[in-house]
Amino acid sequence: MKVTVSQSELSQALAVAAGASSIRTALPVLASIRITTVDGGISLLGCDGEMWASATCAANVESPGAICVQQKLLSEIVNALSSTGTVSIELEGTQVFLRHGDSEWKMLAMNPEEFPEIPEIDGSSELSLKRDELRHAIETVIYAVSDDTSRPVLTGVLFSYDGETLTMVATDTHRMAVHRIRREGIGSQIEVVVPEKALKVIRNLDVENDTELNLSFDESRLSVDTGKAKVVAQLLHGQYPNWERVVPTEFTRTWTADRGELIDNVKRAMILARDNANRVRFTGLGDKVVITAKSEDKGEGKEEVSVVSKNGDLEIAFNGRYVMEALSALPGVGVRAEMTESSRPAVIRPTEDSEDTFCVVMPMAMG
Repeated sequence: MKVTVSQSELSQALAVAAGASSIRTALPVLASIRITTVDGGISLLGCDGEMWASATCAANVESPGAICVQQKLLSEIVNALSSTGTVSIELEGTQVFLRHGDSEWKMLAMNPEEFPEIPEIDGSSELSLKRDELRHAIETVIYAVSDDTSRPVLTGVLFSYDGETLTMVATDTHRMAVHRIRREGIGSQIEVVVPEKALKVIRNLDVENDTELNLSFDESRLSVDTGKAKVVAQLLHGQYPNWERVVPTEFTRTWTADRGELIDNVKRAMILARDNANRVRFTGLGDKVVITAKSEDKGEGKEEVSVVSKNGDLEIAFNGRYVMEALSALPGVGVRAEMTESSRPAVIRPTEDSEDTFCVVMPMAMG
């Protein structure tokens, strides 16, 4: 096998395939990328045993064939090369040579026949959304996905479509992010949980913002195919929590503030809060909220932000990282916090379109 390919195109295709690769695996081949020659180019495929991601790019094929090389090493080398010029990839015996200008790298080749093929799914259900809309929806909720593998169903995002409204939910039980798209006719009625890893690859697919992305589902898998790239992933199984029960049905206090200003204030408070379980205290005093954090070893810090307050004289503590991630994911200039008491969860919403995008955050002990 010998091919020559643009560094920039190779880097883009590799980013997609590497998203499905596994670094920690008992099967060495799953830590690799399979590169296969196809008509007019090459196809790169990554797999961790539960997810496959492939991408093609144009290449000059001097000698056809297939190879597997370690994903992490290949990614580090390709991304470190200049984005101008071409990269030559050549198999010689059991070694793969990668050349770019005066640079030459030699890597161990693995048997491509051991690499698992990307499966086909019957696509009995589907959803169709423009790429920018789907990407925005993913970014609005994905920060709240759990990393607790003892509850696998929480390590993904719930997609629930009833024919009129697509609801996406993520939670780690300490906070919960919800985003709704109200639209008829975008697909079949579904209720599935998509792994976070698959959503990150789908979010970063290199297609135009107005491209319609079709998400196809069967009983166990999801598939997205753009023509140049394809993602197939196992869905997460298990009973997703009744998330609607967690959303407060009423509130008695509100703070409305500038989102950017609030992010800056909490970010500074986090300098000390990191030493105290990320605990940040918010105290409403009339038309301002005082934001404080302390570290037993380093000291205390105080910030103030102007707010429009409604019965907002309340003292409450939150994990500052959770607050920052929620604020960063919300759209618009203004945000509103809806609360009742210091021991009950708060809801953070944008001031516009507030019914369809929000985050529920559990409070912390004052400490």
